[in-house]
Amino acid sequence: MKGVRIIGVPMDLGGNRRGVDMGPSVIRVAGLHERLGDLGIAVEDAGNIDVRIAEEFHYGQKDKMYLEEIAQACRRLSRLVCTAHQEERLPLVLGGDHSIAAGTVAGTASFYRSRSEKIGLIWIDAHTDLNTPESSPSGNVHGMPLAAILGLGPPELSQIDGFAPKVDPANAVVIGARSIDEGEKENIRRTGLHVIT
Repeated sequence: MKGVRIIGVPMDLGGNRRGVDMGPSVIRVAGLHERLGDLGIAVEDAGNIDVRIAEEFHYGQKDKMYLEEIAQACRRLSRLVCTAHQEERLPLVLGGDHSIAAGTVAGTASFYRSRSEKIGLIWIDAHTDLNTPESSPSGNVHGMPLAAILGLGPPELSQIDGFAPKVDPANAVVIGARSIDEGEKENIRRTGLHVIT
């Protein structure tokens, strides 16, 4: 690797709590670039992906709020992540809500797929993020990225870059889950995903 490429995704559309879109700026202001440099890591900052703010448009369907805008951002993110890998840079994605994981993993999976390789995934989270619009109590897309990564849910997320799943459930594990919705439990059984609480 030739170093790290920082990619900011200032998005808070995946949940109903505004403000996490400030994450990339806050992390940068806190000195991320300098701290990585102090460790001898070459750092390149690619800036932020443009993401519309919630006040600019209607959220769409209640079972998958802001899905189209989130999917657009994830498609852009996937391309940037894949390009970073191609250019031997480790993509360091700053968010934003957790819906951006669908784009981050899609870009990594696309890169390795082009080399006929597969990836694994360690998902460390208090939630499994394994909902789909059909199972989600809230309709918040930040509760759906792992489902999309494993090939479940709306094609706008699960089919980013034209293939699914991004990760075979046998090569994925969730660590630290403490809150699992009933629909997520069914998706765990369906996929055979390993969950460690």
